[in-house]
Amino acid sequence: MKKFGLLSLTAATALMASGYTVPEQSQKAIALSSAYVANAHGADASYYNPANMAFDKGNGSFEADLTYIHLTSVKFDGTVGGGPVSSTSSEKENFLVPTFYYVSPSVDDFHFGLALTSPAGLSKRWKDQPGKTFSEEFTLRTYEVNPTVAYKVNEQLAIGVGLRMIYSDGIVKSTAPASLATMKRDMNGDGLDFGYNLALTYKPLKELSLAATYRSYIDLELEGDATLSNDIGGSYSGPVSVSAPTPATFNLAAAYTFDEKTTVELVYERTYWSKYRQLDFEYSGDKTNFATFVSVFDDPIDKSWKDTDSYRLGMTHKYDSAWTVMAGLVRFETPVPERTLNFELPDSNGWAYSLGGRYAMSEKVQIGASFLYADREKRSVSNNDNGISGTFSNSKAYLLSLGIEYKF
Repeated sequence: MKKFGLLSLTAATALMASGYTVPEQSQKAIALSSAYVANAHGADASYYNPANMAFDKGNGSFEADLTYIHLTSVKFDGTVGGGPVSSTSSEKENFLVPTFYYVSPSVDDFHFGLALTSPAGLSKRWKDQPGKTFSEEFTLRTYEVNPTVAYKVNEQLAIGVGLRMIYSDGIVKSTAPASLATMKRDMNGDGLDFGYNLALTYKPLKELSLAATYRSYIDLELEGDATLSNDIGGSYSGPVSVSAPTPATFNLAAAYTFDEKTTVELVYERTYWSKYRQLDFEYSGDKTNFATFVSVFDDPIDKSWKDTDSYRLGMTHKYDSAWTVMAGLVRFETPVPERTLNFELPDSNGWAYSLGGRYAMSEKVQIGASFLYADREKRSVSNNDNGISGTFSNSKAYLLSLGIEYKF
């Protein structure tokens, strides 16, 4: 029965990155498919590469962006646990995600920055069986506050460091079918956790920027309340806790500018998902009537995720003094092995394509818009640890972002 009852607090996915992280946070980053590290500039450099803040020419800036995200219905065709053949789809999802960035004017050789983002999460819901057993509703929201500081060592080298503070909250619901005694779970929880980020930029040539960034692993510790019930007499109502990893990421990037107009950037990204070995909910309340739930909702479940690589390409072209156009491409991998794949996160490898533009209304004000389309490959599963045999398909995402930046 363990196969049918466990939900992951890390089930939600934006479907444009490996696992459930969301690297596309700002209007420019979305336009470039996050090939935006060595050439990060302006207010959102405080998030993507704080070392680059040190190369601002003494000015400060802030930026506000709003991103609309649409996730398509993921389709499943197959069987679960030897049951009848099913053809079902998850619910469509729509979100509005605001972000904010700030870079201070220079203070001697220092700059200070602040980023407010949502680096992971979103939602997955299945209203029909068999998906409803695993993920009737899952919503995970994360809010990151990331103050940063940059120091210019010399005209070629700068370093940056930041503190990551992530507040997370989530909802988990599931309903197992009658053959499993119609077991239900309704949970909610939240938590506040901390990490750090590091950055370095080296400019051996005026036209060439080399950069490395690192964002630390953060174990999201969520605590809240759970109600468990079934139709054979068991019940639980009390505290629950679970941890969900936000993986460490490492980026190596190179950006080269041709004729002072066109910049091409290549980024290699390593995401360290392999710390996600298992999922284990902890119930610390009165367990007098808890026995029937142990194998379904309490036993740890194997995840065994793997580290992943992403390869990003971005192009920025200054068309004239007012207009800048951007385009991007990324190939990403899934961290989820076939044997632990589930309806919570029907993940697969994929591609994303993006474009966007910026318009300078004046020397101080720029506005921009960008669009990204992500397409995951079909993924077939054959009688894995969760009893799933079938194909997941139609995993797509559409992002539209609008932003405005003001320079002091």
